[in-house]
Amino acid sequence: MLTQERYRLITELVENNITVTVAQLVKELGVSEATIRRDLSALDELGKIKRVHGGATIVEEEFLTHEDDVFTKHTKCVEQKKAIARYAASTIQDKDFVYIDAGTTTEYLVDSISKDVAAVYVTNGIVHAKKLISKGLKTYMVGGLVKPLTEAVVGSDAALFIRKFNFTKAFIGTNGIHTEYGYTTVDAEEALIKSEAMKHSYMSFVLADYTKFGKVNAVTFAPIEKACIVTDSRVKDKYREATLIKEVLQK
Repeated sequence: MLTQERYRLITELVENNITVTVAQLVKELGVSEATIRRDLSALDELGKIKRVHGGATIVEEEFLTHEDDVFTKHTKCVEQKKAIARYAASTIQDKDFVYIDAGTTTEYLVDSISKDVAAVYVTNGIVHAKKLISKGLKTYMVGGLVKPLTEAVVGSDAALFIRKFNFTKAFIGTNGIHTEYGYTTVDAEEALIKSEAMKHSYMSFVLADYTKFGKVNAVTFAPIEKACIVTDSRVKDKYREATLIKEVLQK
């Protein structure tokens, strides 16, 4: 069993049972006690579970004040992000006018887009724009302040640019998802761009791997019900009750 698959199963077992023991996890996953203890340590560092003596318990929510750089994000949950991206790309049709947010999951979305689909794209991601035009796709690049940490164009000028358009679909990244606090990010200028894109889109999709649930960051850019969440794993019922969810389970 792959490490990421074990992580997903352990996280689900903890969330479903509130508390689990090492012995239970060894039995459920069919791996050694040493492997389970290493996995619990790793998941605790990721903030997915809270490691306790003899097992693990649930983390209800986590408030974050920092953000990883693009390079670091590219090393995390790669297969999950690619699965989400493939599904998102499959929803794009001829004549769609699409907004694609900056971010690593949305970059995988760009990689998955077929050059044979006659859609038009707008993005605030520098790398995203380069990849789109390399496929010969009609692309508008948002203008404004460049944020080096995420390689995104942000700020009031970028928001004014986005307000000119009315999108059929918007694909948005997020740092956190919470039923009360909604979709959040650490930067107010980046939140402004995400919010404007969603306001000007007929359909909005938030692309989020399992690590984003229960996280809260400094700035809310939309309530949870304002988008369909595309995610890689099964989510708690409280999220299904709050908004539309598309679970892209890995094979």
